Amino acid sequence: MRMNENLRRIAPAIAMAVAVGAAAIAPAQAQTLPPVKPAEVSGNINSGGSSTVYPLSVEIAQRFKKDGYTGEIKIDMIGSGAGISRFCRGEYDVANASRAMTDAEIQTCRGTGLEPIQFQVGIDALTVVVNPRNTWVRSLSKKQLALIFSGQARTWKEVDSKWPDTPIKIFSPGTDSGTYDYFCEHVFVDAAGKPLSNRRELIPKVQGVNLSEDDNVLVAGVEGDVGAIGYFGYAYYEENRRKLKAIAFEGVTPSATTVANGRYGFARPLFIISSANIMKSKPQVAAYLNYYLSNVDKVIRKVGYFPEPPAKLAASRQLWINAMK
Repeated sequence: MRMNENLRRIAPAIAMAVAVGAAAIAPAQAQTLPPVKPAEVSGNINSGGSSTVYPLSVEIAQRFKKDGYTGEIKIDMIGSGAGISRFCRGEYDVANASRAMTDAEIQTCRGTGLEPIQFQVGIDALTVVVNPRNTWVRSLSKKQLALIFSGQARTWKEVDSKWPDTPIKIFSPGTDSGTYDYFCEHVFVDAAGKPLSNRRELIPKVQGVNLSEDDNVLVAGVEGDVGAIGYFGYAYYEENRRKLKAIAFEGVTPSATTVANGRYGFARPLFIISSANIMKSKPQVAAYLNYYLSNVDKVIRKVGYFPEPPAKLAASRQLWINAMK
């Protein structure tokens, strides 16, 4: 089967995540992580960032504590960009991100003495949703999404002449969100498919747009208006599927099957970020990351995301091993 355009795009991000901060090795060489005994781990852990990664990290943290860890794990939900920024300033031990770090962010971290390591931990299917009373929309194309989220189409009839003249109400993650960055980069493109230079400025300029870093606010907004549309990580749709209606993208609905076979065009990698400096100076952080990478496949489907291919998870585990040498 031919690999879709989206997977070709995320391949460089995945490769960069494996390479940054430690030498990449062949997945077949990856070693098993040493056993973790949470009850023997002390010290607190500060983390934060992506609202998409948030429920996954909360599930891992709860299990870590259930297995004996007595310290405090702080997990803020402030968006990928803000989380990475705080990590680079030394305020977080771990950043959660629904996108790979930019070159500028990596250089900022290096400027403060941190060599970031990006551990890829799962795959999300960014999901576009509408109100369940919306009976006319089943699928939207990239062009239609661009019309809606740039404000060029103010009613559903302006998107498709067969649809009703119902006003569109937009709910979007905030501009610090990795979900926001990913959506804008993949939807607002020129004729050659390259992201527009002003893509990040388009959604906030739409009259009446509702922006929030809290995906639960977006869920409530879409649930409350028949003309509403929004987008966020698949886990939030799964948790609220009775309140929302998921829309196919380019005719393909998000699911474990369409993500695995490469047909769904909004599949994207999820990351947790730290550094060897932090891991070595704070054993509790190294233990938490080890536990995360060792257990993520046991919980990721429960949370609402999809597991990494074994080779990718093995590469992330090897990054942990390399960092602790």
